[in-house]
Amino acid sequence: MTDVQSNSQPSASRPTHAHAHAAHDDREIESLEEFDRVVASGGLAGYRVQSVDLTDRTFALLSADTAESVFLGCAMEPDAAAKIRAGGALVFPPVPGLPFDPYRGGLYGPDELFEGLADGGFDATPDARTYRWYQETKSDGDIFASMLRSIHDDAVSDALDEHLAGAQVVGIMGGHALERGSAAYAGAARLGRRLTRDGLTVATGGGPGAMEAANLGAYAAPFEDEMLDSALELLAKTPHFTPSVTDWAHAAFEIRRSRPGGGVSAGIPTWFYGHEPPNAFASHIAKYFVNAVREDGLLARSNAGVVFLPGAAGTLQEIFDNATPNYYGSRGEPTPMVLVNRAHWTEKLPAWPLLQALAADRPMASRIALVDSVDEAPAALARLRDQAPS
Repeated sequence: MTDVQSNSQPSASRPTHAHAHAAHDDREIESLEEFDRVVASGGLAGYRVQSVDLTDRTFALLSADTAESVFLGCAMEPDAAAKIRAGGALVFPPVPGLPFDPYRGGLYGPDELFEGLADGGFDATPDARTYRWYQETKSDGDIFASMLRSIHDDAVSDALDEHLAGAQVVGIMGGHALERGSAAYAGAARLGRRLTRDGLTVATGGGPGAMEAANLGAYAAPFEDEMLDSALELLAKTPHFTPSVTDWAHAAFEIRRSRPGGGVSAGIPTWFYGHEPPNAFASHIAKYFVNAVREDGLLARSNAGVVFLPGAAGTLQEIFDNATPNYYGSRGEPTPMVLVNRAHWTEKLPAWPLLQALAADRPMASRIALVDSVDEAPAALARLRDQAPS
């Protein structure tokens, strides 16, 4: 196993967010430590054990009460599996040969998705191998592959909810084509840093461009201001993930290795756009197969508002995906929406006039704002959050 970030913070496959597990279902077991604690306290009846290797826990399984329990992707000895089935448990065994775990109990981290990068390049990583599996199976009509994708995405959503429980989440949306080294990239990074320092949890689409910049800013938040300046300078030498994702990712991991222990943020990418790699600066990554689930989930979890940086069709779609529940009140009170760059959103892609017209005479009217520069966005967001819906 190759560790591409040996000096960084712990892998995000187990959440380390301050709010992680605040709303954790106390009937879920996602680690050996939890398993041992529950067994010692009286048995496994009614529990859900999720993707835990139990091959060394045969005695515990043979002696425990497992009535109405569920084991999802847990490796175990055959006699243990037979006993717990006979005792009333439902067992979903691990699926061999997959490049991903459909029953996973936690979010991804950069180390996990980019494992093997140093030795075999990006094509050897679990992220790239999972994308190839998805390309091979997405249109062959195999109900089993479809079921595995659905189970995986639901498990990721469960882990994401556990991780973000109690957090004030602000979404930052923007284009994937934004290059490292540009003024706009630096601005998105400053935005991510400012919002993180303000106590908010930054969430992005988890990909390159503006998304990477915002996650980079969140990573830089605990450090002195000069850290971000030097990181931007280093990244500018590899401005885009083409022609080489490997070189692009190596530059990010070099920063993480040299300055471990960065700030927490979420990235929510998709293998639907698997030709775009996830960025390595999001500490916790919820990667999905189904893009619609990913996009709606990102916006729905942005309970502190969303900042929309200049983008193209994808960002435009996200504006109105966010505006629709705000218009109808289907998620409760409307959440703030801040559009950045007046010329872009009034002239190049005139979404702002339409958003204003849509919001007229609705509670969301007092929760939308248009600002000229990215540096104005944090104050605008704070103002909208403090302002009651009209």
